[in-house]
Amino acid sequence: MPVHSLLLGLLQGVTEFLPVSSSGHLALAQWLLGFREAPLPFDLLLHVATMAVTVVYFRKDLLRFLLDWIGGFLSADNRRKEGWRYGWAVAVGTIVTAFPALGLKSLVERMIHFPWAVAAALLVTSLLLFSTCRLPRRSGQVSLSSGLLVGFVQGLAVIPGISRSGSTIIAGLAAGLKPEEAFRFSFLLSIPAIFGATLLQWRELGDWGRFTAVLPEGWLWGTAAAFVAGYASLAILRRAVTLGRWKGFACYCLLVGLGALGLFFFKG
Repeated sequence: MPVHSLLLGLLQGVTEFLPVSSSGHLALAQWLLGFREAPLPFDLLLHVATMAVTVVYFRKDLLRFLLDWIGGFLSADNRRKEGWRYGWAVAVGTIVTAFPALGLKSLVERMIHFPWAVAAALLVTSLLLFSTCRLPRRSGQVSLSSGLLVGFVQGLAVIPGISRSGSTIIAGLAAGLKPEEAFRFSFLLSIPAIFGATLLQWRELGDWGRFTAVLPEGWLWGTAAAFVAGYASLAILRRAVTLGRWKGFACYCLLVGLGALGLFFFKG
């Protein structure tokens, strides 16, 4: 069982959900530890594994909201249900996500080769997490306006070092959502975005033979590690968001960002 595949799976699973930026950690790990960049098929499998975590974790909400949303087209009474609001908020948020995400594509491709830029983005994430201390706890519900805001922030979070989970949950809190709602909406909104990005990457591979030919040894263990670590991380984050415990993650991002910047300039 190659250690490299297992470590990449664990790193993806932990950092994909905790508000510390998975893309930033993977970029810094490649630079600091000499990790090879994961082949595209393996990277796809890791993202499918973490997307599966979200689907499994929120399976009851997903089924209920989907039935409510479909039912809203059939009956006016169903349009007063929670799933009707969630369905449209996710749809609008997904559309809005695409604009900044596609606009930043070339910048993102350049940034992953500059560890100082990734480290600086981690410092931005740290500041965002510290800012939650000043946000009042509210009890708002998901709406089209919160879907627009959270979706736009999700698009910006493609920048390596900017945490998708952290920034979108904070955007939800800033929009007036209660913590549990902000947490749930952040991850439900991530499903179509990750699914769409995975399909686009899949098209680049061409065929199944090419996909399996370049999978690294131990890919199955790495994928399983991403799922298990991701599920545990999601449960930890839910508790942290509910209790408002962000400072630990903020301090961690601050230390990693400053440490990476220090090493970069020392080596340079």
